[in-house]
Amino acid sequence: MAWPGGCPGKQAEREEAVVAPKQISWSKGQGLRKQTVQPKGKEEESHWGHLVCPILTMAPGEKIKAKIKKNLPVTGPQAPNIKELMQWYCLNTNTHGCRRIVVSRGRLRRLLWILFTLTAVALIFWQCALLISSFYTVSVSIKVHFQKLDFPAVTICNINPYKYSAVRHLLADLEQETRAALKHLYGFSEITSRKRREAQSRSSVRKGTDPRFLNLAPLMALEKGDMGKARDFFTGRKRKVNARIIHKASDVMHIHNSKEVVGFQLCSNDTSDCAVYTFSSGVNAIQEWYKLHYMNIMAQVSQEKKINMSYSADELLVTCFFDGVSCDARNFTLFHHPMYGNCYTFNNRQNETILSTSMGGSEFGLQVILYINEEEYNPFLVSSTGAKVIVHRQDEYPFIEDMGTEIETAMATSIGMHLTESFKLSDPYSRCTEDWSDVQITNIFNATYSLQAKMVENCGCAQYSQPLPQGANYCNYQQHPNWMYCYYQLHQAFVREELGCQSVCKEACSFKEWTLTTSLAQWPSEVSEKWLLSVLTWDQSQQIKKKLNKTDLAKLLIFYKDLNQRSIMENPANSIEQLLSNIGGQLGLWMSCSVVCVIEIIEVFFIDSLSIIARHQWHKAKGWWARRRAPACPEAPHIPQGRDNPGLNIDDDLPTFTSALSLPPAPGPQVPGTPPPRYNTLRLERAFSSQLTDTQVPAES
Repeated sequence: MAWPGGCPGKQAEREEAVVAPKQISWSKGQGLRKQTVQPKGKEEESHWGHLVCPILTMAPGEKIKAKIKKNLPVTGPQAPNIKELMQWYCLNTNTHGCRRIVVSRGRLRRLLWILFTLTAVALIFWQCALLISSFYTVSVSIKVHFQKLDFPAVTICNINPYKYSAVRHLLADLEQETRAALKHLYGFSEITSRKRREAQSRSSVRKGTDPRFLNLAPLMALEKGDMGKARDFFTGRKRKVNARIIHKASDVMHIHNSKEVVGFQLCSNDTSDCAVYTFSSGVNAIQEWYKLHYMNIMAQVSQEKKINMSYSADELLVTCFFDGVSCDARNFTLFHHPMYGNCYTFNNRQNETILSTSMGGSEFGLQVILYINEEEYNPFLVSSTGAKVIVHRQDEYPFIEDMGTEIETAMATSIGMHLTESFKLSDPYSRCTEDWSDVQITNIFNATYSLQAKMVENCGCAQYSQPLPQGANYCNYQQHPNWMYCYYQLHQAFVREELGCQSVCKEACSFKEWTLTTSLAQWPSEVSEKWLLSVLTWDQSQQIKKKLNKTDLAKLLIFYKDLNQRSIMENPANSIEQLLSNIGGQLGLWMSCSVVCVIEIIEVFFIDSLSIIARHQWHKAKGWWARRRAPACPEAPHIPQGRDNPGLNIDDDLPTFTSALSLPPAPGPQVPGTPPPRYNTLRLERAFSSQLTDTQVPAES
């Protein structure tokens, strides 16, 4: 059945089925009563068919339910919007400050409470951030143990690596060019008291030969005001320098201000890229230049031949005592160092045993007398006399050139030791490694890093001053003519931290360290010098074919000052329990809040708020989709609406006492016989423009 005039808006959308017309009657004693009358015939059907869209009223009792729900407290996502959710939270939460924002009267007081609450929240976040950021901190504990201590490994080397008489024939050309450079630079020749050495050196001079070493790395002097020109040492002429100037003097301390700086030039294979390395002192320049060519020459000599050219254990070690017991060269292990020749290590875990000391003091340590033999020293390679000693672990490579302690001749050097064992926490507390498996580079020395691996990778050979890695060869001019330039470029990159070694290399998490205290005393004394040197000369008559002088000897004493071992251990300063306790203390201090309150905040501000936002968005999308799918419907003419009678909204589900108090007062009783007001359900519309003939009432005469 079609309704004339179409569907009047939302009432037509809510109607699900066509409702049969109802007849409403009024009873005096019973009030308004609904009666359903079934249609009788076509006339009644056509008569009710003139009705427009029936206007549905709210079902009985729904208004009361709506008012009850409106007055009940709103919880969680049942709130219609975020504002009412926040009001409900502030009225029901246990945290201080939030409730005062809602219940305070006056804008100023409410504004102050908002300011106080936000400040407290900011302080909580700040303090909690500090607690979390400082979680991975350590506390250091120091323990001191008194016990019998293992004696460390002690490596002793002569500062002069090889006997000059044994290597003189290999270095003759290099020394000739070195003396020629000194003469052109300073105008004098080397003067020495050793007539035998001078005679041998002069016999090796060959005049008129081409300076091979000066051509490979030319020595030159540059003026500070004009670095573009340099004076060649060999020719004495000035020439233009097309190279980068790299000054290797210290920028912090300047000894003197000289007009000239001395250096040498290194170039790549094709001589297109060159660099001049300058020094503030000619002494440093000459020694560095000589050392480069010395390493090139010695790199071509076999290991066996170099061991024979250096000092034997019987020559270096004159006497030996340990822990009050005599020892000899058999207690030392040979260790050949490229720049120090034959070195000897005491207590190097021979036969899988490590010596220990039972008492502290110099009488219970290691005592040795060393034969230095200054007459066999190379004048250009070393400028000091004596020996070097280093204390290290048995499984550690002795870097004598970096961490060694020098021993002076004609002196007794006493080295007292304190053992300290350190244990550090690994990641995330510090960047240390426990077994070197997490280090991305190959550590060929088991404890200390060096550039040797990078040297082999970039330059194709190993630098001579450091130990030879497995499978590599030392650099020399014949096989690697570009090695010196490559080495200096690599060293400059390392100084500028371009290789990334500082970020990749890690230190050990546990290590032993011996703190050394050195003292000196004149030895031998003047009163004992005569008999002591005579006895030592007689004892070493088979090895030393001359009378000993006190400048040829040095005495060394290494001992534990006491048997107290210090252990430095790192422990976590914080734990999860302490962190939670500290955060709870901050919450209670600033907001009187607990963990339950935090969960409540998470529920309200995240779960409920997101639920409300999602529900609103869903309703929007649903309405948009319904409007898009609904057919076009012309608007119905405006019809004046009637008033609802609250008396008709009767529901079996009566309100409670509390909710009933908040309802509006009931309307007054209707006067019997008085016609009811206009009801929406009684509002009818004529279906015909004129009255039917059979229903017209005859006019009274």
